[in-house]
Amino acid sequence: MRAYDRRNVAVSGLRIKEWDYYCVLSDGEEGPYGIALTVADNGYVGLLGVSWLDLTRPGDVTENALIPFPRGRMGMPSSADKGDVVVSRRGGMRIEYRNEGHTRRLIVDHPAFDGGRGLSGELVLTQPPMDRLAIATPFPSARKAFYYNQKINCLPAGGSITVDGRTHVFEPETAFGVFDWGRGVWTYDNTWYWGSASGLQNGRPFGFNIGYGFGDTSAASENVVFRDGVAHKLDGVHFHLPAGTYDGAPWQFTSNDHRFQMDFTPIHDRAADVNALVVRSTQHQVFGRYSGFVVLDDGSRLEIENLLGFAEQVRNRW
Repeated sequence: MRAYDRRNVAVSGLRIKEWDYYCVLSDGEEGPYGIALTVADNGYVGLLGVSWLDLTRPGDVTENALIPFPRGRMGMPSSADKGDVVVSRRGGMRIEYRNEGHTRRLIVDHPAFDGGRGLSGELVLTQPPMDRLAIATPFPSARKAFYYNQKINCLPAGGSITVDGRTHVFEPETAFGVFDWGRGVWTYDNTWYWGSASGLQNGRPFGFNIGYGFGDTSAASENVVFRDGVAHKLDGVHFHLPAGTYDGAPWQFTSNDHRFQMDFTPIHDRAADVNALVVRSTQHQVFGRYSGFVVLDDGSRLEIENLLGFAEQVRNRW
């Protein structure tokens, strides 16, 4: 895979975007719930983000802390496989990502979360040897712009998160995470579409990553299915969103190679609008269940039923 070093990126530090994002969803006996954690250095502004997702109600509480003009001071690792992230923000929010080789330890402590109800806990994501998505996307309108992205699906998660005094347990048999590692230089106004799910299919590890919407993807797409840790590459996948809604009518997904077809039943739209003047992110991350089929490289067809995941539409002006 390509090596990344921000010192070799020939633009102002205000234009470099670096983030580590984890989303862990549990689909056990207590009902679906999850957590999303973001640490991002986006040049103009840094961001710490915590979202608690109660998909039984359904609902979420999302809180962000902004750090003005970090310009690399947040110490984001240059590798998706090495280095830790430890960031605190005035007001008491703290997020830690500890890379321990075959495991990734996520630690969060936010006493002021949800009006003082508090959120804290620790999850350990196991990373067995397996394939991942790695893609470098150019932007044809800007010669120095690029997005280098790695996504690691199907990470079994164990541990617990305590919210408002109630402890929610994550078991590796029913809880799985995805890691989104992104580094790059973006043009100012972009919209992307991203979908992801991880879990078990007939008792075996299964997941996928789908997306499009920015840059030049004529050479490669970010659409891939994972089965038992092996990647099966897809061509183009299109998101068919219902008009005028995000968490109402079902979404549909089709691929032009006829190897991926899913219906997606929304449970909850985690909508957010982060506005820091010149930097703005308008997000609709919709959590729900995928049902349909995929066709692997050997031609075998897998039926998918009620797989918990998410699909999103995000517009960034940054």
